[in-house]
Amino acid sequence: MRITQFTHLRMAQAFVDYMATRGITLRIEQEGNYTLWLDDESQLSVVENELNQFIREPDHPRYQAASWKTENTDSGIKYVSPAGPSLKVRMKEMAGPLTIGVSIASILVYLLIALGGYAQAIAWLGWPKDSMQHFQIWRWFSHVLMNFSLLALLINLLWWFYIGGRIEKQLGSGKLFTIALISALLCGFAQSRFNGFWFGGLSGVDHALVAYAWLHAMRDERSPLNIGGGLMGIFVVWVVLEATGVFGANTGLPSHVAGLLVGLAMAFVDTRQKKR
Repeated sequence: MRITQFTHLRMAQAFVDYMATRGITLRIEQEGNYTLWLDDESQLSVVENELNQFIREPDHPRYQAASWKTENTDSGIKYVSPAGPSLKVRMKEMAGPLTIGVSIASILVYLLIALGGYAQAIAWLGWPKDSMQHFQIWRWFSHVLMNFSLLALLINLLWWFYIGGRIEKQLGSGKLFTIALISALLCGFAQSRFNGFWFGGLSGVDHALVAYAWLHAMRDERSPLNIGGGLMGIFVVWVVLEATGVFGANTGLPSHVAGLLVGLAMAFVDTRQKKR
């Protein structure tokens, strides 16, 4: 998990050495600046508290003493090649088990659709179409695993992996699970009101994730989810174009609008303490 970055190696090493005296191991990677990484996410709260203290008084004698105590002669820097980390390393850093699990499930369902057809997938995983199916609880959520074209699968997984993976790595699997579950339910409901039960895909959830990450960073200056306003702008422009009918009548507009609203609402609730 990425913790922070420093411009100067001396400051980065001082903090790493101090945390080593607390029994916590941090790694330094040079990617232009010096980035600190934590492997054990259970220690995150301790590291964040100590980091705040370090930023306030980086020249305090305890940090110099820690460097002497650890007798550190090796900076421990992992230099990243100009081409960047390997794909395997980058994927591991970007995604957690939930992100990867949903991605694999979506790919498997797409293969089943390719073999058995859309109708069979709808029959198993589609949004409830009558009162008999309302008690098949998985249907309220499993529709997000169905993608009816290879292009839709690739685009949906791209955003799921990029934004969902970041949320999972920085805020935990529980937070990503909550956002995905709520947005899957509400986006599915919105889409079903306008287009019946013949729909599927992660696009509504992706809209919720982007909106959540954007507003979370806007309202919390220390948020690790800063994706920039440009990405949020792309999603909003896409929704506006859908609303004008450029892409025809049969689009995911209801799901996408619901996703944006769900993401904004959840980010607002999660950051309300930060704005007081």
